[in-house]
Amino acid sequence: MWPYPRVLAHRGGGTLAPENTFAALRCGMDHGYRAIEFDVMLARDGVPVVIHDQNLKRRLGGVGLVTDYDAAELVQMDVGSWFKPQFAGEPIPDGAEFVRACKAAGVWMNIEIKPARGHDRATGTAVARLAADIFADEIAAGEMARVPLLSSFREDSLDAARAAAPDVPRGLLFERGALPADWEKRARAVGASAIHTHYESLDAALARAIKAAGFGLFCYTVNDPNDARTLLDWGVDAFCTDRIDLIGPSFA
Repeated sequence: MWPYPRVLAHRGGGTLAPENTFAALRCGMDHGYRAIEFDVMLARDGVPVVIHDQNLKRRLGGVGLVTDYDAAELVQMDVGSWFKPQFAGEPIPDGAEFVRACKAAGVWMNIEIKPARGHDRATGTAVARLAADIFADEIAAGEMARVPLLSSFREDSLDAARAAAPDVPRGLLFERGALPADWEKRARAVGASAIHTHYESLDAALARAIKAAGFGLFCYTVNDPNDARTLLDWGVDAFCTDRIDLIGPSFA
């Protein structure tokens, strides 16, 4: 059973705001979304920050890597100007601050563990502990539908997350393309409760097989309403979208 929202805003605001920012969170909420997907990486000092790319050039025009800076430096960097002038000064969010803001706003989270090179286990551990600490009361009360779902392409990250906070649920992400034949074995090895895959990797038979194996089934990144309807008809539990202007949170 999938206890979570079924349509998520990708990186907060999809194509309408700079990704993985408080502005994106506000944008998604303005469009009615109370569920988002976003990425977390560790700064040089091991503090989680909300960002997708290790290289700072794509969204900052900056120099170097996330791991070249401490979190206190990163959260001063402007990741809004590249998108549109009105977002100038929008900072990289501190990970704990962002998760607490989502929780306070009633926004459910799929947090992607996005480790910098060589930091797979450390990132999985840190993100899992962050989620477990902030949602300790919910976990203790068995209110698991409110607890974030952690996901990652990196199996070492998920294994470390399980060791650090076994009660925080996990989903195994697969790269775009055909799912490997051993998808079930790999998902069970990291204690995943969900399979996350590119929507073009699925067909109806594979969707049925994943569901029959007892996993939740999540797809990224679905931007066409016709594709979204087909996936839901196949039994896909949930998906994220960049086109929050075309696909609303109640689409499913």
